Amino acid sequence: MGKYSIKELEKLSGIKAHTIRIWEKRHKIIAPARTTTNIRFYSDDDLKKLINVSLLNNNGIKISRIADMSIEEMNRKVLEISELHSDAAVHIDQLVLAMIGLEEEMFEKNLNTLILRYGFEKTISDIIYPFLEKIGILWQTQNITPAHEHFISNLIRQKIIVAIDGLTLPVKGTRKALLYLPEGEMHELSLLFSNFLARKAGYRTYYLGQNVPYEDLVKIVEIHQPGILITVITGPLTGSLETYFKKLSTDFPNATVLASGVQTTRFQGEKLGNVQIFSTPTELQRFF
Repeated sequence: MGKYSIKELEKLSGIKAHTIRIWEKRHKIIAPARTTTNIRFYSDDDLKKLINVSLLNNNGIKISRIADMSIEEMNRKVLEISELHSDAAVHIDQLVLAMIGLEEEMFEKNLNTLILRYGFEKTISDIIYPFLEKIGILWQTQNITPAHEHFISNLIRQKIIVAIDGLTLPVKGTRKALLYLPEGEMHELSLLFSNFLARKAGYRTYYLGQNVPYEDLVKIVEIHQPGILITVITGPLTGSLETYFKKLSTDFPNATVLASGVQTTRFQGEKLGNVQIFSTPTELQRFF
């Protein structure tokens, strides 16, 4: 069971801590528990309810009216709103709710509906990427387990692989891109979607996937001579990121290295000519 501070609840629900406290006192929307040292904390059920309350309130329903709703009535109203609205935040919150409860059918249904409504590429770029950022908050606060992460990753992964398989394989002799995760790196959803975007842009892609030893990367680059290398760095490397970038720049001078991931957003080191950082799918597509 998740255990959230009010600040964590604020980040995940989008509702200010001050407002949460008012809703607690005036409307009894949620009721925090307390530790043995009298510190307030909130449960998964509190988070799920607060996300739904936020959605209803943002769509014009007064908090006094929401407070009188049963859970069933609230869920029914949330479903009506999510089916009518195109606001990405609404859909992201619904995916978060499905993930917290490990509700595969609900997650799958929401994801399929979004793909039908917006198309695969827009769904991943505008909804799944921000959703994964929220998952990052849950992971950092230790409110999701590896089971939650595997549950979500596998469902999204299947969709991306099907989309890649649906693209026409570029003919030999076209531009080449090689995609890999550094040794020890296992989070591949962003890399998989980068593979989709590169293939769609006409590149012949070589997808090496997770946990690629550096010496293997060097050998494969020598064989295929790709013009672009794409990587995602989420976790810490053995050495510094600056040292790693310098090594890539030196060892692959004829390729453009495109790097993304949490670690790259914090990079403050020396800028290297053939190593570029991107943070969104739109930024990546500019290199194609």
